[in-house]
Amino acid sequence: MASKKSKQQPKFSNSILIENRKARFDFEILDKFEAGMQLTGAEVKSIRTGRASLSESFVHVRGEELYLRNMHIHPYELANGEMNPYRERKLLLHRRELDKLIGSIAQKGLTIVPLKLYFTDKGWAKVQIGLCRGKKLHDKRETIKQRDLTRESQREMKAYS
Repeated sequence: MASKKSKQQPKFSNSILIENRKARFDFEILDKFEAGMQLTGAEVKSIRTGRASLSESFVHVRGEELYLRNMHIHPYELANGEMNPYRERKLLLHRRELDKLIGSIAQKGLTIVPLKLYFTDKGWAKVQIGLCRGKKLHDKRETIKQRDLTRESQREMKAYS
């Protein structure tokens, strides 16, 4: 009997590579969407090594398309040619999602913020974006208070065990 050769696909982890932790503190997240990005090969390799940052990035609308700005991807050392680390990257979403997001940010006080950058099981680079409303100062203080209370209770539980 002839054995069938199984096609082995490369295993990719669905783990989060880069997270925008500051966005969760500064914004109240109302809805989340998964979007693809138009990237070059060298950018993908650099992201796989974890050399990217979402900290100061934001999403803006041009025409009927969304673009990710100020996301820093460190230039890949082995790549040929110049690479602009802060170039504008187009986000890829379904038309229905695009229309919903563009209509939502027309409301006062809503914005779109990148939250996480990760690879899917198939190896596609995805960015999770959130439809957000900015927090006021008193909301940020409440977040800090809740975080401190949770941290204290975890310490006490650890001390009893």
